[in-house]
Order: sequence, then structure tokens, then C-alpha cells
Amino acid sequence: MKLKTRLIIAFFVIILVPFFLISIAFFGFSRYQIQLIEKSYGVPMELEDLSDSMQLIGKSTQQTFERLKKQAEEDPERFLMKDYLDEINSSLTSKYSWLLMRLDGELYYNGSGGNVDALFAELPAFRSFSSASDGGSYIGKDIQAFVKQLDVEFENQSQGSVFIISSAAQLLSHTQKLVRDLVVSIVVILIFTAFIFTVWIYTGIHGPLKKLSEATYRIKNEDFDFEIEADGKDEISELCRDFDEMRKRLKEQAEEKDAFDRQSKELISNISHDLKTPITAVKGYVEGIMDGVADTPEKMDRYIRTIYIKANDMDRLINELTFYSKIDTNRIPYTFNRINVTEYFDDCAEEVGLELEEKEITFSYINTVDADVQIIADAEQLKRVVNNIISNSVKYMDKPRGSVQIRVKDVGDFIQAEIEDNGKGIPAKDLVNIFDRFYRTDASRNSAQGGSGIGLSIVKKIIEDHGGRIWANSKVGQGTTMYFVIRKYQVTVQV
Repeated sequence: MKLKTRLIIAFFVIILVPFFLISIAFFGFSRYQIQLIEKSYGVPMELEDLSDSMQLIGKSTQQTFERLKKQAEEDPERFLMKDYLDEINSSLTSKYSWLLMRLDGELYYNGSGGNVDALFAELPAFRSFSSASDGGSYIGKDIQAFVKQLDVEFENQSQGSVFIISSAAQLLSHTQKLVRDLVVSIVVILIFTAFIFTVWIYTGIHGPLKKLSEATYRIKNEDFDFEIEADGKDEISELCRDFDEMRKRLKEQAEEKDAFDRQSKELISNISHDLKTPITAVKGYVEGIMDGVADTPEKMDRYIRTIYIKANDMDRLINELTFYSKIDTNRIPYTFNRINVTEYFDDCAEEVGLELEEKEITFSYINTVDADVQIIADAEQLKRVVNNIISNSVKYMDKPRGSVQIRVKDVGDFIQAEIEDNGKGIPAKDLVNIFDRFYRTDASRNSAQGGSGIGLSIVKKIIEDHGGRIWANSKVGQGTTMYFVIRKYQVTVQV
């Protein structure tokens, strides 16, 4: 679940859930308190009655008050009888009420059994409201009592007031307990809801963030051999997947860098070895000349020719190294021109044939392309391709009578060059890698074969930069054929 969705859900749920739970708590505690009040005061009540506690107290003593009114109408003199007053008072005790009677301004009856001086002083005067009224009055301050008053005149002209005194403290304690329970419930519900959704959001974020933190620490220490698992669809999981993709790329770059470093060291070692061989030969022949070993014109000519060949070998190796550095920085200098295929490959074949003849390798050349076919190419770089391929063939030639053949064909929109030799061939497992930089099929390098391992990678780079393609077929013990194609130049006719 996306983080945005989590936050929206949490926002609405944090509002709705507490409201729902608080409503349940309010009605639950209210119903409980109502039942307690009904049991205490003996009157049925509804939820709205809690808002008017005095009305509730009035209801609880209403029946007794009606009884007193009826007695006042039928026989008021009975109020002067203490036994009757005790009877009435006992019926009020269970409702947290009691009876008090004032006669001619003096306390006549006190049903509470305690000190009522403060209350007595606050009682309403005789005839302060209609004796027939069902109402009452609340005496606050420290007394907290609800008073119902019934005024009575006796035969001897005495004036009396019968009061039903109801304590409001008990009802207030129920109300206070209800409020206290509700406040505690609200606090608990809010804390519980906030905790649940905080944990929910935290667990949705903490796990992926912890993985990211651990991954960052491992990457900082150049440890890329791990995987960040994130199956969710939220933003943090997407970030984890992106981070893991970055880790993979960093790992690939680190592996490429390590491989490049190893290959560079190997290249330096190979070039050093390959340079040492012709240099040693040159030194040997020069020393022979200096010591007078070449004492005939024929020997001198052979020595000088050998020195020239070895110098060419060194020049080729240095050119390879220089060209390799240009490949690495994508700064190969190309000069593309229209080239006639037949003329170009005829010249190449003539030059290559002379070199192979000196090495006693049979050379043949077949060109079946029409005389007017042209390509767009860099003549110098394309010649490097041919020379590198043939040089590679000669290097791995293992037959007493070696042979190399160049064939040039027309294959539709392309011209295809094939260079075939009868060397020792390339194993199938190595064939797919021969165009990789520094790759050598013969891991146990020897001075006879040598090689920097970059010749064919240079060939591939040049052909691809010409918009062509190169590949090879080979059979071990029989030889190898290199193929490359380059698109023909075609004049576009506009109508």
C-alpha cells in the first residue's frame, strides 16, 4: 500500500474510529449510570434526564409530595403528629431525601438527625410560592440540596411548612463519575487509536528504511553481494527496488573496473613481452653486425631485413596500444570516403600476399563483386581490420604449409569479406568470446604466439563503427573463417 494511501486512511480512521468508540463509551457509561440512578432514586429516567439533575430529584420525591398535598387538604392537623412525620421520613430515606417541618418560624421536625442550622436559615419563607406547586428550589453553597415546600395552616392559626429535602451530592457524584469515566475513556481511546495507527505506519516505513540503511552501509564498504527484497507497491518499496537496481549497476561497474584493471595489467605484461622479443632479436642482429658476423653482402642484407621486420613488429604493437587507448575514450579518428571495393581489396591482397609470401604461407584472393560497387569507409581503418585478422591467423598457424584466402562477395545491400585460414582453429566454447577485449583462447601464453588480446576487439569496434557486422566460424584442427559485412554505397534517385 502506498504511503500516501496509508496517511489518508490513517487521517480518516483517526477521526472516525475515536468518534465511534467514544460514542459507544458514552452510551455505555451513561446507561450504566442511569441504571444506578434509577436503582438509587427508584424512578425511570432517560438519557436526556442527565442534563437536568434537579428535575430527576424532583421526580424521585414527587409521589411522596403528592401524598403530603392530599393529606394537607384532608387533615392538615396530622402533620403535628411525630409518628406520621417519622413514617413519611422513612419512605424518603431510600431516595437520599428526608423530611423537615417548620412551625411558626421554628424547627419542629428534623428527619435527618443531624445539624440543620445552615439549611434551616436558607429555607424559603412561608407562602414564598404556591403551596400547590410541584416545583422546588435548589439551595447551593455548601448545602447542595433540592427543596420541595408544602405550606399548611392549622386550626389554631399556626403556620407550618413541610419540606422534602433531597441531597444533590449523591446525584452529582453519579454525574461526576460519568464525566470522569468518559474523560478517561476518551483519553484511552485516543491514545490507543494513535498508537495502533502509529505502529501501522511505522511498520510500513521502518522495515524498508532499515533495509536501505543496511544496504547503504554495505555499499559504503564496497560490498555489493546482497539483494534488497521489496515486494510491496508503496513508495518506499519502489525506492528499495530502485536502490537495488543501483546496487546491481554499481556491482557491474565494480566488476568491470576490476576486470579492466586486470586486463590492463595483462595488456601491459603482454605488450612488454611482445616488445621484448623483437627488441632482443634486433639487439642480437645489431651486435652481429657490430662484431663483423655479417661479413658478406648477403648476410648483411639478411640481417638488415630481419631488423626491419622486427622493427615493424614493434611498430605494430605500439600502434595497437595507441589505438586501444583511442577505443577506450571513443576517439578513433575516422575519415570516411567512397571506396571502390574491387580496387581497394585488390591493393590489400597484393600487399598482404607479399607479406605472407615472405613467411612461406600460401595466399589466394577471389573477388566476385562488380567493378563499380562502392562502400563508404575509412580506408586506413578497414586495412587495419584485414591486417589484424590475417596477423591473428598467422600467429596461430600450426600447419607446415599454411594457407590464407580472402574472398569478397556481393550479398544484396552489403559486400561480404571472408578471410579463411587452415590454422589450428578455435574451440566452440571460445568462439563467442574471441571479439572481447583481452580475450585469448590460449591461456598458457608463450613467446611463439604472444598477442595482446586486443586485436580482434579492435576489428569488431571498427566494423561496427562502419555500420557493419563481424562473426566467425571455426573447426578445431581445420581452421577459422572470419566474416564481416559493410553496406554498399547506393545513389538515391529523387523523382
